[in-house]
Amino acid sequence: MVEDEGDAAPGAAQEPAGRWHAREAEQVAEHFGSGPQGLAVDEVQARLQRHGPNRLQPPERAGPVVRFLRHFHNILIYILIAAALGTALLGHWVDTGVILAVVLINTLIGFLQEGKAERALDAIRQMLSPQAVVVRGGERQEVDAAEIVPGDVVFLQAGDKVPADLRLLNAKNLRIDEAVLTGESVPVEKGTEAVDAGADLGDRRGMAYSGTLVTFGRGLGVVVATGAETEVGRISQMLGEVHSLQTPLIRQTEQFGRWLAAIIVVVAAFTFAFGYWVRDYPLDEMFLAAASLAVSTIPEGLPAILTIALAIGVQKMARRNAIIRRLPAVETLGSVSTICSDKTGTLTRNEMTVATLVSGERQLRVDGVGYAPHGGFCEGHEEVFPDRDPVFHQALLCALLCNDAEHFERDGEWRLRGDPTEGSLVVAARKAGYDPVAEAEQRPRVDVIPFESDHKYMATLHSDHHGWQGIYLKGSPERLLELCSHEQTTAGAQPLERARWESAMDEVAARGERLLALAVREVEPHQQELTYEQVEAGGFTLLALVGIIDPPREEAIEAVARAQGAGIRVKMITGDHLATARAIGRQLGIGQGAAVSGQEIDGMDDATLQETVRRVDVFARTTPEHKLRLVQALQAEGGICAMTGDGVNDAPALKRADVGVAMGNKGTEAAKEASEMVLADDNFASITHAVEEGRAVYDNIRKAILHMLPTNAGQSLTIMMAILMGLALPLTPVQVLWVNMVTSVTLAMALAFEPAEPGVMGRPPRDPKAPLLSGFMLWRIPFVALLLWLGTFGHFVWMEEVVGASDELARTVAINTLVAGQAFYLLNLRLIYDPIWRGWALFRSQAMWIAIGVLILLQIAFTYAPVMHALFGTTPIGPQDWARILLFGLAVFVIVELEKAVVRRLPARQPASVATTG
Repeated sequence: MVEDEGDAAPGAAQEPAGRWHAREAEQVAEHFGSGPQGLAVDEVQARLQRHGPNRLQPPERAGPVVRFLRHFHNILIYILIAAALGTALLGHWVDTGVILAVVLINTLIGFLQEGKAERALDAIRQMLSPQAVVVRGGERQEVDAAEIVPGDVVFLQAGDKVPADLRLLNAKNLRIDEAVLTGESVPVEKGTEAVDAGADLGDRRGMAYSGTLVTFGRGLGVVVATGAETEVGRISQMLGEVHSLQTPLIRQTEQFGRWLAAIIVVVAAFTFAFGYWVRDYPLDEMFLAAASLAVSTIPEGLPAILTIALAIGVQKMARRNAIIRRLPAVETLGSVSTICSDKTGTLTRNEMTVATLVSGERQLRVDGVGYAPHGGFCEGHEEVFPDRDPVFHQALLCALLCNDAEHFERDGEWRLRGDPTEGSLVVAARKAGYDPVAEAEQRPRVDVIPFESDHKYMATLHSDHHGWQGIYLKGSPERLLELCSHEQTTAGAQPLERARWESAMDEVAARGERLLALAVREVEPHQQELTYEQVEAGGFTLLALVGIIDPPREEAIEAVARAQGAGIRVKMITGDHLATARAIGRQLGIGQGAAVSGQEIDGMDDATLQETVRRVDVFARTTPEHKLRLVQALQAEGGICAMTGDGVNDAPALKRADVGVAMGNKGTEAAKEASEMVLADDNFASITHAVEEGRAVYDNIRKAILHMLPTNAGQSLTIMMAILMGLALPLTPVQVLWVNMVTSVTLAMALAFEPAEPGVMGRPPRDPKAPLLSGFMLWRIPFVALLLWLGTFGHFVWMEEVVGASDELARTVAINTLVAGQAFYLLNLRLIYDPIWRGWALFRSQAMWIAIGVLILLQIAFTYAPVMHALFGTTPIGPQDWARILLFGLAVFVIVELEKAVVRRLPARQPASVATTG
């Protein structure tokens, strides 16, 4: 029986007792009271009672009713409810029903989106292996993975999902894909040796972690952690503790709503008091007037337009391979100041590619990336044909024949089956014109020694049809240098110059390329067996070094430059090695060669880390905690941070980021469920497209506000001035609702469909702390409101005092004047700052002209249909009235265009500054 201390907290990697990777395998097995016979059955039951099942427990969550009601706690919802109460008090039940329907729809959307977000933890819980093979009481048996306990001895083989965190006792050619935890692009070779206690997760060769996948070989390990104590369990716990942040738009609209609500209450109360006590209006008439004033001020259509603008943005982004899972993320993308990107598969292709071939005399660069065998070889700027060089000819034959990967084309796409590094060698040989099938027939394989981590090489025995027989050797350069006595040159085999080869290795490794060496040795003919003794005898001739890299995507290089041109800083955060990250960063234009490792981050406090993220853009060998801390450090600086990722290790940072971006093709479900956006093509370029759409959406929201608020303010001024002057109301409450309804449904709605303005990606990101109403908007809104008030109120007074028209006729003219002013102002808003004729913008919006056409039909019906006369108290008007109305609308258009010209000339309103104001 093991002592309780050793069994009490297995897998607690934060404590010295839990650093199992730093202990010898035998010591760990002894610590858990385990051995070759495994645990006794009764001991298993006792530990299962003590530690619980090997599964991740779901956290407590609020019930659906509570979660649904929480979505009513929103200032925009309160404004809508206030609008509904106002219309109800006025007896307009249809309008009340419509507004309440908008409230319910918005609430349902938020509720359903929250339900999707909660699936992130569920996705992680499903990662645990359902079955495992263990030894108990000396017998090998298959058990439910949930019944595994610390101290169990578990067998692993290719295709298995590791069921718990294991300290490996035995490893035979064992390779495990740990990308979901570390982000490393190739499977990790495993062994049993202890490593330094401070080793990064990806460097713990003697450990196998729950949820990772065995890709090759077999192994045996003792369970050191189960359930919540595993690495994946720890990430699940982190994910449950991470809270998503409010988006800038939500923060800004809440602040805007509070101010607007206060203004509405004050203005309505003042107007009521003045009219009742100073102008002696009847109490019921003043109540209706104050209610009319409040209804005219509330932009009840704004929440619906916000939702529609975001939904349209979702559709546009989907067409560009960016799938939005949470609606507010559309706009948040437009204010992103930093994009933290994973390397593998996002910035790079996740397709290992031979980039360099080095012989004793030459160094070639290999063109073409990925698995498609397209590309060539060059030395400097001169094209080279390797099959015409005797050294490279032999090297590529070795790479092709000492290889178990399969390379084939299916459905027009080139694919690999087998190890990606081996596959890259086959692709390189194909680029040089070699056919794997033909070469295998020319020099058939007789025997093979598979790659083993203990020996660090693979060897194959071949013979041709002319009496030649030899051993091809492929493996670690350091190991092959020990086995080689000569190097191949065009003049034949020469004594090995080890120092020169080591210098070449350093040069290639500095570019972030993984190194392999190729060698050959001729043997006596007619051998049928290849033994370790034959290989270890040495005497090989070194043919070449091969530099292999996961290359950057060409479109990612362009996209990074585009993002940087838009004032967005791009940071690469990867689990890969420091040298590789630094080299890829240089190729992408990220970081200028500076990089920080995860171990260095461990030694930093929060203040030091914040200072580091200001100057460093490449971070390597990072863990989930590092990624989360980096995101938090960037947010502490006041920036809006987008984070990309595909593994479980990325999920906490994805959830914490302002916009989490998961990979659609190669991403885990945990990463997707923790994110706001999923890239259908796993391509960084799609993020920059989404940022552009996000900026366009925010512009359209601002345009809608710039249209609705002046309209509402103009109506309010018209009603207020009539009360202050003791005149009849130019607009009745029901007429106010008509104007608000038809202009929201047509004109303001059309703005949600506007395409991005020219130069939208030439601006810096806007300040997320800036209010929704910028300084410019606080000028434009009252400026246009005064124009609309002057036309509407002036036309009403002129009709009553000069023409002597009835109240019905004067009101009908005033309403059409107000609507015409709004329609012409809509044309101005196609471009907020620039002249409307720039790029023929006036004629490029189909939605805008459709909206104006629909509005004209509605206003004609409003003015001439008998049923409208009965409902709204209107009457037909004549051609001379329409002429004055259209002249006023044209005047609004011209005056606003002149105002744009003046604003553009102000020093504070140059394009770059304009973008930062709101």
